[in-house]
Amino acid sequence: MPEPNPWAPNWAAAPPVPIAPPRSRLWGAVGGVMVVVLAISLIAATIPRRLDGHALVAQGVDTGRTHGGTGSTSDGKPVPELARNPLLADGITPGPAACSLPDLGRAPEQLKAYYRALVDCLEQSWRPALAKAHEPTLSATVSVTLPEHSACGAAPTENEAVAYYCGGDTTIYAPTAWMLSDAGLNKARHIATIAHEYGHHVQRESGILAAAADKMTSPDEDSTADKEVVRRIELQANCFGALFLAAVAGSGSISRSLANAAVADYGRADDSDTHGSRKHQLSWAKAGYERTTTKACDTWSAAAAEVS
Repeated sequence: MPEPNPWAPNWAAAPPVPIAPPRSRLWGAVGGVMVVVLAISLIAATIPRRLDGHALVAQGVDTGRTHGGTGSTSDGKPVPELARNPLLADGITPGPAACSLPDLGRAPEQLKAYYRALVDCLEQSWRPALAKAHEPTLSATVSVTLPEHSACGAAPTENEAVAYYCGGDTTIYAPTAWMLSDAGLNKARHIATIAHEYGHHVQRESGILAAAADKMTSPDEDSTADKEVVRRIELQANCFGALFLAAVAGSGSISRSLANAAVADYGRADDSDTHGSRKHQLSWAKAGYERTTTKACDTWSAAAAEVS
C-alpha cells in the first residue's frame, strides 16, 4: 500500500478558501534574501513583472543568523539546516492576537498607520513561535516611501514589485503608489501582501534566509537550481503569511471572511519561475492556513514538483 503523501493538504481542517480569478501579480521580495537573491537581495521584486513581496539580500549588513562553512553560526551555535530549522519543528504555531487595525485610506499616513498596526499584530502573533524555537526577535518596520538606496542596495522598480522586504534594515517597503495601484482599498490584498513580507522577516530571524543564501550558486540567482531555492523561499513566505491569518482569523479587525479572502489572494498571481505556479502559490498558503503549524510550511523537504 503506498505511503500517504505528507504534503497533501488536509482540506477538512479549515473552512474552504475561495479561489479568485488570476491576475497579473507575483508574490514576494526579500530584501535581505536578496541576500539570496541580491543575492536573494531583492527576492521577489526582481523579475520583470508585478510582485507582491520580495526578500532582498543586504549588502555588507547583518542579515540575520549566518550559515558559513564552519559548521556553526556567528554566535557559535550549530548551523541549522533548512528543513531541520528549529522553527519548523513539531508543534510550533503562531499565537492568537487581536489585531486592532485603523481605517484603511489612500493617504500615505493612513496606509502607514494601517501597516504599522498590522505589523505590530504580526509580531505579537509570531513572537511565541520564534521564542519556542529559541530564535531572536527584532522588530520589523514599515515604509510607504521608496528609498533610492537601502541596506539592500538599489530598490526594485514598480514593474518588478508591489512591496519588498529588506533584511539588512528589517524594513518592509510598501510604497503608497505601488500598493494603491495594485490593491486599491482591498483590505484582503493589503493584509496578504504585508503578511507575506513579514514571512520573509520570520525567515530572516530564524536563519532560513541565510541558510538559503548558502545554497545559491550564481550571483544573480539565474540558474535553474537558484530559481528553485528562491521559489522555496517565496512559497514558504506565502505559507507563513497564511499561518498568521489562521491564528488571528475571527478576532479583532480580521474576521474569518477577511482572512479567507486574504488567503485566496495568494492565488491571484501569474505563474513565475521565481515564485512558483499560481497553483502552488495558493496551495502552500492553504497548507499553512489549514494545518496551522510551521511544519506545514517546510518547502525545503518538498519534492521539486511541489515547488514548481
